[in-house]
Amino acid sequence: MYASPVTKAIVGIFAILGIAALAVLSFRLGQVEIFPKPSYTLVANFDNISGLKTGDQVQIAGVDVGKVIGIKLNDNRASVRMRINQGIEIDDEAIASIKTAGIIGDKYIAIALGPSDKMLADGGVIRHTQSAFVLEDAIGQLINSSGSSGSGGSKAADPAPSASPAAAPAGAAPPA
Repeated sequence: MYASPVTKAIVGIFAILGIAALAVLSFRLGQVEIFPKPSYTLVANFDNISGLKTGDQVQIAGVDVGKVIGIKLNDNRASVRMRINQGIEIDDEAIASIKTAGIIGDKYIAIALGPSDKMLADGGVIRHTQSAFVLEDAIGQLINSSGSSGSGGSKAADPAPSASPAAAPAGAAPPA
């Protein structure tokens, strides 16, 4: 009827292992790093970051080199803080662009390196940025532009050309 001390110990060990497995799983799924890699921080300012969020990837040539660690509004622009892995050098002429993984996938920051020999240090600012492509805005512009040109906005050429000195017969006087 009562459990032996050995059985209680085995159940306790399994309970501790189960709790540890849940903790590791929750850290992994929550993208929380227990021991972060050595890194440094860079900042880039964008006009529009539509859909970018904290924890999204930073890539160079398609390779993950860091993460977005903070987003805030600064002078009506989105200021994005990125943690870049130690050993990855980014020059001061680099371009940071917000891209989409797939058609409707997650956003990430793609960094295209520039020709400069001067590298950004911790706290540096990437000055050249390209904001996110917003599909809804593009569709709206397409609808607005096709709607205005299809409602009589374009004029047909006038079938009766006006008289000009170059079109007048050789013996005729130009109109006054």
